[in-house]
Amino acid sequence: MHQEHLCVSLVPLFNHLELADQKKIHALIKHRIVDKGEQVFTPDGEEQLVIVARGNIKVYQLSSNGKEQLLRVVAPGGYEGENQLFGVRNEVLFGEALEPTEVCILKKQDFSKLLLDYPQLSLKLLEINAAKMVKTEQQTQFLMMEKVEERLATYLLDLAKVAEANTFVLPMKMKELALFLGTTPETLSRKFKRLERLKLISRERRQIVLLDKDGLEDL
Repeated sequence: MHQEHLCVSLVPLFNHLELADQKKIHALIKHRIVDKGEQVFTPDGEEQLVIVARGNIKVYQLSSNGKEQLLRVVAPGGYEGENQLFGVRNEVLFGEALEPTEVCILKKQDFSKLLLDYPQLSLKLLEINAAKMVKTEQQTQFLMMEKVEERLATYLLDLAKVAEANTFVLPMKMKELALFLGTTPETLSRKFKRLERLKLISRERRQIVLLDKDGLEDL
């Protein structure tokens, strides 16, 4: 049964509904498996909600000189395209799989029908969008920090807060994380090593352990 309504049960927009209602919504969803590097959505693509069931997708835009600007990484349970469900066109965002990824797709016309049966979804969507905007503002604040190690320390502290633990796995690889923090993979690698030398963190590939939170906050 879990597999049958996997996407719906993962998403805060729908998982507060009764199981019978989740099943009705699941019947409208299309499943798609995408390979690493494959684009999940592009500007001016079809109006739809894309839910990540397994894997990760990166959401980015291109600068005026064609350089990729990473905005966020969408993990299982996350989704993109909610604004398109209300008629706002996607003119700048790309979504690309960072690894083999399973996504579930809900078309705009099907979502419109759902709103007639479940009007409370509109309020839930507004609530979730507000939280998403806060995260976007947080990333803007990252980029305003002058020192890369300060951005990195703040990012790691935020991940620990979300995980509610001092040990967690980085949700993206070094290249994507460097883009997210506005630096290069080489510089980011040096900053990680410095934090390790200072005994503020320990690192085993993408697994991070925060050893001294106060020290990270003081950077």
